[in-house]
Amino acid sequence: MRIGVWSLSHMHAHSYLACLAARTDIAWLGVLDEEQPERARRAAEAHGGQWVRSSAELLAQADAVIITSANADHARMALQAAQAGVHALVEKPLATARADALAMIEAFEARGLILATAFPCPFSPAFCALQEQVASGALGQVLALRTTNRGSMPGGFFIQLARSGGGAVMDHSVHVADLLRRITASDPVRVQAEIGHGLFHQTWDDSGLLVLDMASGAVATLDTSWSRPKSYPTWGDVTLQVIGTEGSAYADLFGQQVTLYPGEASPPRWVSWGSDLDDLMIADWIAAVREGRPPRSTGRDGLKALEVALAAYASARTGQPVEIASL
Repeated sequence: MRIGVWSLSHMHAHSYLACLAARTDIAWLGVLDEEQPERARRAAEAHGGQWVRSSAELLAQADAVIITSANADHARMALQAAQAGVHALVEKPLATARADALAMIEAFEARGLILATAFPCPFSPAFCALQEQVASGALGQVLALRTTNRGSMPGGFFIQLARSGGGAVMDHSVHVADLLRRITASDPVRVQAEIGHGLFHQTWDDSGLLVLDMASGAVATLDTSWSRPKSYPTWGDVTLQVIGTEGSAYADLFGQQVTLYPGEASPPRWVSWGSDLDDLMIADWIAAVREGRPPRSTGRDGLKALEVALAAYASARTGQPVEIASL
């Protein structure tokens, strides 16, 4: 398969490149960054790929692309890929507007192409074990869930609202919104949110507390923020506590690690010993393209998660719960 990585604006692009470069079944790896071409040249050289200068060149050579641009560019780039007959894995959030996400889904479905959303968390062994516990009925009926996704402020396009579509809530809520759908086997129907700017005191939101009513009857809370310091070891601390009528269970999706305190003058860091979730996600997407089957996280999964973020912003503006159906 011939795969391109389109844009290095999102930091996850470098992880995806490393995953692709390590595979032996990739016939061609192209790297395009229209915003900073020199950045793409260096990345291609580091990963044994080909530096690509234009989207036309990329789409003419690739069977599939990973889109890791600023959020607001996802729809434009994905629609170009669909028009060219190229499959796509799009970084989350799928888009910044519901209409754009729907247009992307429809374009890929109309051409029989695979559109996947970059959600690595469903591949976590901890999450899979939690999901199995719930599905088996061991916890009884799920009544409530307490969840978090807190990380450090990433800077760059993430704090440029025209390019990001929102701050911490847009960035971090979509991961857990997707997990909540999987755990409860139901969609969110209502969101109430308080969104704050008190950590960095800027126009973009840096924290949020969401309450979600799920169609199953369960109620979930989500603490989503950029409240961790710059030295925080990873992009989030995704955790889920599930409370049922027969028991409760807890999962820490980044728990497969040890904390290293270096001898030199540098901050502590986590050294992971467990599964590479990005690698598992990319492997699933490549297999889906080859086998003509849906990936673990489809474009429609991305849309459902985006709706939660959009409803949260609407709720924060009005001070009232927002029905997902009203979006």
